[in-house]
Amino acid sequence: MNKALASLILPLILLTAACNKGEGNAAGEAESTQGDLHGARIGAPFTLKDQDGRKRRWDDFKGSYRLVYFGYSYCPDVCPVDLQRIMQGFGKFEKDSPALAKKVQPIFISLDPDRDTPTVLKSYVAAFHPRLVGLTGTPDEIAKVAKDFVVIYNKEKAEGASGYLVSHSRTPYLFGPDGAPVALVPVDDPGTANEDEGAPDKVTAFLEKWVK
Repeated sequence: MNKALASLILPLILLTAACNKGEGNAAGEAESTQGDLHGARIGAPFTLKDQDGRKRRWDDFKGSYRLVYFGYSYCPDVCPVDLQRIMQGFGKFEKDSPALAKKVQPIFISLDPDRDTPTVLKSYVAAFHPRLVGLTGTPDEIAKVAKDFVVIYNKEKAEGASGYLVSHSRTPYLFGPDGAPVALVPVDDPGTANEDEGAPDKVTAFLEKWVK
């Protein structure tokens, strides 16, 4: 990921900030009960293909909390690290609270449909968790989903490489059973000496807070 990604994340930061409008304790209390993305215009119906080649609609997951991450399987660094932290945290939540974990559906949506075929996604998502659903589609379908979910991405040539990279905003979302956005999933833990150990615990605590 290059320096340009800092600017890609700005629209999401502004969107999140807009969701937190308020004054004093009222804003803090609203956030603690509703989530920092409450009221944000994120998400819309879609139909994509999963890792088994089956058509999957956004509404197929209605009634479940949706843990959604956008990325691509050829991502050299950020995507696998984020997914590992998210799914490790989810795995601990699943072990500690199995009944609540059944209410959560983890979803990975590819931003690289040219390379991320269902076959490629099948082995990729299986490496992180057996319940992780991988979704892909045509370039036009993915472009629309990315726009609806406020995800910015751009295909760019990798210097000295025959392939390409996909720069994208870092957007791990939790949606409620009604499909409304709840909050951004915490994949970073800058206050922990070993971030790889601390981040999954934050994800677990995050799920414990929001999944009811």
